[in-house]
Amino acid sequence: MLGFLARAMAKQAARKPAALVSPVSVTRIPGRYLAHQEGLPKLPVPPLRQTLERYLLALRPVVSAEELEHTRGLVEDFQRPGGVGERLQRGLERRARKMENWLSDWWLQTAYLEYRMPVVIHSSPGVVLPRAEFHDRQGQIRFAAKLIAGVLDFKTMIDNETLPVEYLGGKPLCMNQYYQVLSSCRIPDPKRDSVVNYARSKKPPTHITVVHNFQFFVLDVYNSDGSPLTVDQIYIQLEKIWNSSLQTNKEPIGILTSQHRNTWGKAYNNLIKDKTNKESVRAIQKSIFTVCLDAPKPRVSDELYRSRVGAQMLHGGGSRWNSGNRWFDKTLQFIIGEDGSCGLIYEHAPAEGPPIVSLVDHVVEYTKQSEMVRSPMIPLPAPQKLRFNITPEIKKDIEKAKQNLNIMVQDLDVKVNVFSHFGKNFPKSHKMSPDAFIQMALQLAYYRTYHRCCSTYESASLRMFRLGRTDTIRSTSVDSLNFVQAMDDPGQQKQEKVALLDKAVKAHRAYTDMAIHGQAIDRHLLGLRLQSIEDLTSMPEIFMDTSYAVALHFNLSTSQVPAKTDCVMCFGPVVPDGYGVCYNPMDDHINFAVSAFNSCAETNAARLSQSLEEALLDMRALLEQAPRAKL
Repeated sequence: MLGFLARAMAKQAARKPAALVSPVSVTRIPGRYLAHQEGLPKLPVPPLRQTLERYLLALRPVVSAEELEHTRGLVEDFQRPGGVGERLQRGLERRARKMENWLSDWWLQTAYLEYRMPVVIHSSPGVVLPRAEFHDRQGQIRFAAKLIAGVLDFKTMIDNETLPVEYLGGKPLCMNQYYQVLSSCRIPDPKRDSVVNYARSKKPPTHITVVHNFQFFVLDVYNSDGSPLTVDQIYIQLEKIWNSSLQTNKEPIGILTSQHRNTWGKAYNNLIKDKTNKESVRAIQKSIFTVCLDAPKPRVSDELYRSRVGAQMLHGGGSRWNSGNRWFDKTLQFIIGEDGSCGLIYEHAPAEGPPIVSLVDHVVEYTKQSEMVRSPMIPLPAPQKLRFNITPEIKKDIEKAKQNLNIMVQDLDVKVNVFSHFGKNFPKSHKMSPDAFIQMALQLAYYRTYHRCCSTYESASLRMFRLGRTDTIRSTSVDSLNFVQAMDDPGQQKQEKVALLDKAVKAHRAYTDMAIHGQAIDRHLLGLRLQSIEDLTSMPEIFMDTSYAVALHFNLSTSQVPAKTDCVMCFGPVVPDGYGVCYNPMDDHINFAVSAFNSCAETNAARLSQSLEEALLDMRALLEQAPRAKL
């Protein structure tokens, strides 16, 4: 249960666009990264009474008056002088003094590594990139070669510790996540997974893995002198891979990684009993990243195209299509289809969305550069094909994985669309936070659809602090409820509706500021709960309460992941009757991805997407029609 509750709070980190500064030097200065990290403050433990007061306030829009009164009594008992709450708080404060970050290790374990559902759909986000201008294998390979070179260019900044430090509100952010995404991989286990990172090993990897027609290849991307291969050299190597993998009758070994983590953990231990299999798996795990050269899918209308690509990034389309063309445990997998579809999927344990999108922005700009000077063609060794010995037992595991994945694929409903009527410049022109404005539109869309509010998660970055990950912005508030109830009330004056919208937006902005400064409630409450488990004491009633379960049942799991690139991130819902909503607000349009499960009769991604569009247009009309002089 703990893993589920923690997971329900573990979607992509959102942050306002951070200003970049120029790197100090283009050469390596040993210890610069360490010095930067040590200069960051530690994550605070918020005051107990403050968190509990804010917890009760957050419950008001989502639980009944009777439930709230019952919870109020539990809170009073929990925080009484000399009681269990004070004891757990002291334990957390001791932990905070001893550790670099009192939360980060607990969060990694509970939200990710102990989480047992498949990483596909349930955990790993995908990114849909703009459609590339090619429709054949030469174009696919050329684009893949430039993309690989672009990632290696970004990697140079990481290796040399010259990556520009990001700032938020004038304060430097933790850069640790950038150092976790390359040369890393999740390792399955029947009980609890782990993550390995080879980037700082004595002999860091110099190869990537490329997968085509379900077959994996090791491609060395550095010359013997340590320089990265040129685009031309990579292109020639990718052509060799393509020509060596024309047969499609190979077993899709990668599909095993899509399984429930316990199932995959057992299958994994069986798979690596064979020495050849073990060496092949290790080569994938150690690789800097993976590139998936996907087969084209049947053409669809432009209207459906983005949604289909969103699904392709999340799961590959099923066993008949490209799902076997993946190793879902790999932290970074870039996906390039023969039909021009492209994007990536990443395993969520090492990092949140913003560092991934910063890498994407760099790579996309790199691919737009004009062709490099042709490099002299030094003969390169052929990429190494990874071999797998498929026993009857492994074959049975693969067939089971195919069946289970196909069920998941059929169950996921994804709607990716572009809201073209306005972008972040419109709310800015009304002196409103674009993120808060979009969140209030989501609240309005949900309320109109279900005639009630729900617990809403929006991720907030804790990167102001050393090793910071995320906390929760609770977008549903007393102020958001007042606004959505008034919006369609014919008895309310337009000026009053505008005033309520303004108040709701400001309340959201205030909660966001509180969250990014380490003063939100969710991670603190989780910490108190985990401290109780660590102390081997009976679980406090406040965490066994219905209200706590309602508070953590996020029917709306949302994230703003802003990018310079005209892309959008997408992810699955975190509860069976919920939605996953991610958005990238551009100046004059907004990219949205909405997901839901078909197995839930109450949810429908296209319906919520349409309702969201209507809410945004109605809110614009309200602001344009009603004078704001009195505000």
